[in-house]
Amino acid sequence: MEYKDLKKGDKILSKQLGTPISGKLLESPKQGKGLKKIILIYSNGEEIGMFSEAGSVYATDILKVNRDGTWHNVTGQPGAKDQDQMLAALERGGF
Repeated sequence: MEYKDLKKGDKILSKQLGTPISGKLLESPKQGKGLKKIILIYSNGEEIGMFSEAGSVYATDILKVNRDGTWHNVTGQPGAKDQDQMLAALERGGF
């Protein structure tokens, strides 16, 4: 499923804490004509012994979305290409 097709209230699986945990989108990734690179979610941290709370995560940290009882991989998140280019530049010794 494309990142642009996610909706507020979708159940998601995210990796911002290292281990994938479930959560819920608290806002839509669409903003104006573009897509948000950082999105507000509620994460169920208690699944891995941490606190459950709302917070912002990078779009690239959203792995899957649950629609109609089935988990779908999320693709097309903004920022992934930018991050790859930045890491490559750092490995070369600068921007």
